[in-house]
Amino acid sequence: MWFRLLGPLEAVCGEQPVALGGTKQRATLGFLLLQPNRVVATSQLLKALWAGDDAPTSARKILQNAVSGLRGALAPPSGADQGAASLLTRAPGYMLRVDPEQIDLHHFYQQVEAGRGRLAAGSPEAAAQLLREALALWRGPALADLVETGISWPELVGVQNARLDAMEDYFEAELACGRHHAVLSELETLVEAETMRERSCGQLMLALYRCGRQADALTVYGRVRAALVEDLGLEPGRDLQALQHAILTHDPALTLTELPAGDAYVIGSRGERTPPVPERVPARRGPVAPERKPVSAVIVRTQLRPEVSDLEPGHVDGLLEEVAAIIREKFEWFGGTAAASIGSVSLALFGVHGDSGDSGDDAERAVRAALAIRDGLGSPVGPLGMRGLDISAAVTTGEAIVRYQSADQPDLPPLVSGALLDECQSLLAVTAPGEIRVCASTRAATEPVIGYDEGGSPTGGWQVLGARREYARLHAIPMVDRESELEVLRVLLDRARRRATPHLVTVMGEPGIGKSRFLLEFERRFATQDTAQVQFLVCQRQFAGVGSVAAVQSEILSAYCGIAPEDDGVVAVAKLSSAVRRLVDCDETAAWLVSRLRPLVAGPGAIGGTTAPDEIVLAWRKLLAEIALDRPLVLILDDLHRADDALLDVVEELAEFAGPVPLLVVAAARPELIRRRPEWGGGKRHTTTITLDPLSDDAVDRLLELLSSAQDEAKGSTRRFWTALLARAGQEPGDRRRYARSLLHLDPPRSVPA
Repeated sequence: MWFRLLGPLEAVCGEQPVALGGTKQRATLGFLLLQPNRVVATSQLLKALWAGDDAPTSARKILQNAVSGLRGALAPPSGADQGAASLLTRAPGYMLRVDPEQIDLHHFYQQVEAGRGRLAAGSPEAAAQLLREALALWRGPALADLVETGISWPELVGVQNARLDAMEDYFEAELACGRHHAVLSELETLVEAETMRERSCGQLMLALYRCGRQADALTVYGRVRAALVEDLGLEPGRDLQALQHAILTHDPALTLTELPAGDAYVIGSRGERTPPVPERVPARRGPVAPERKPVSAVIVRTQLRPEVSDLEPGHVDGLLEEVAAIIREKFEWFGGTAAASIGSVSLALFGVHGDSGDSGDDAERAVRAALAIRDGLGSPVGPLGMRGLDISAAVTTGEAIVRYQSADQPDLPPLVSGALLDECQSLLAVTAPGEIRVCASTRAATEPVIGYDEGGSPTGGWQVLGARREYARLHAIPMVDRESELEVLRVLLDRARRRATPHLVTVMGEPGIGKSRFLLEFERRFATQDTAQVQFLVCQRQFAGVGSVAAVQSEILSAYCGIAPEDDGVVAVAKLSSAVRRLVDCDETAAWLVSRLRPLVAGPGAIGGTTAPDEIVLAWRKLLAEIALDRPLVLILDDLHRADDALLDVVEELAEFAGPVPLLVVAAARPELIRRRPEWGGGKRHTTTITLDPLSDDAVDRLLELLSSAQDEAKGSTRRFWTALLARAGQEPGDRRRYARSLLHLDPPRSVPA
């Protein structure tokens, strides 16, 4: 018989699970398995089963019944091995006689000790393999099913700490093998959950440094120091201080020049292997040759107002680090690359990765990112819960010299230089607190969608007033030449509703073809005409190549539960609980959903906590199914080609594992998604791909007629807006078509060769 404690309690005989009975019976077995072959007093068992003075008068009888039931469950079948586990009565209590080799926790301890021995002997590759196998035994928190019932034993704290120690040993071995990229995300998750474990914080700093993210490594140190000083009144240990100094001085000892041979894995992945690491790393290639590229640069400056200047230095440092993290997240949300952060100044670049060639799109995303940062952090009470922050930003667009640090590591922030950055710095110098100013090129590229103060100049730039409300009227104009594709979606939506069958639709098209407009039109047309029967949830996140599963889940969950960005963790969890309990009748199921989904809404520090990511995905999928059962659900995601593989897996599996529910998932993507995942949707049930073709000249002409009609019917400032747009289009048919395409980001149709 095999006993599993590293996750929900299980007992397996041969290949068949053993029925272990109710909660008290399972808890009795779990407590005895934590102390195998030792006599456990009856009084100790009673305290383990009933906390404090909650034990009923019949507690001893209940325990005796649990022991009797366990003896029957553990009894070996006739003819089976007589060396099976047995539960014996031994004064002053009971003893579980069992071979430790039958307990997964014992195997875990053995593997960890063996791994530590190999690590101490200078064999990190073998150590990583052993520690990886040990950690793979875990299926969730130890005795997770019992913990959910309210059980809290000191022994479980020791087991959990042993797991954390083993994870740190594993990370040390992987870092010694040069696999800092492979363990970076897991280290970030661990440090978020266990802020004061200095060893793992140091490992994260080292991994970030080796990935070329020195500023982020120092940010981790500052965050740990602030937590230690504020909560315990302690400075970081000498090892962590020495590591910070080494990073500041770029100590060569931090860089690996020779790696052991072996295979690289990522713990917790599906088991794919990365290519073997060569016995000796080839000579590092020099930086890629510089190139001139059209980009948009954003520089954001944060300042503390005088009324908060009397804060303690440690508190100020922690505040500024938190602000820098929020700014970086906003940059990445809008598809930018956080290039540098020095003190209170942060730089981001839009358009340095990829080859869309759409500088207007880059400029628009850059300005919208600056607006989101100013409006979020500069509000009277921002997400940090305090007053006293002034935000100013400058945006410039043009050509810059871009040098990628390594062809082997394309995700490293590029080095950018040139007059464009000087112009951005000069513009920031004349930008008052609370303002955003842009250069002439940025204004020209974004004027249809962003409002500007008319009093600007080429030297002082133009002040951003905000996103144009009038631009939303463009999306109210009926689309042309897309009726067939919209009809396909209507039929699939009707099929999902009538047959209670989930379906995944991928809307494929080249850059600028109008995929986002198509999704907006689909939502506008069907959400408004059938509000009583169909509900839409739209993900607005810009994946930007590093799409986070948890972040996307959090956004969709917040949209359904009505959680606002300014809501703190307590309010967010309350809204989540209220929405779930309105939806789910079973109290037990509702409690399970809330406990698993809580990290998604309780704040960044909760994501990746004690709840395993797989359990969060399972609960999120279960909630979507419940939402769809309540009312047919349409889930819309744009720019799916930017998502990482983990998010693609989650989206693709929705139609396969959501169950018999009326759910339609509509995702737009560029063809590069198929180049990355050739098997995407192929040969699977309930999947459809719609390819959008470029609009013909005739279709664009009809669209211009609709714009003219909108101008005639509009009034006031909206009429002036339409008039200005059409005046810029000119009178020549070719010019008008080109302007309409640029306004709506529509590529022209390709000419057919003769």
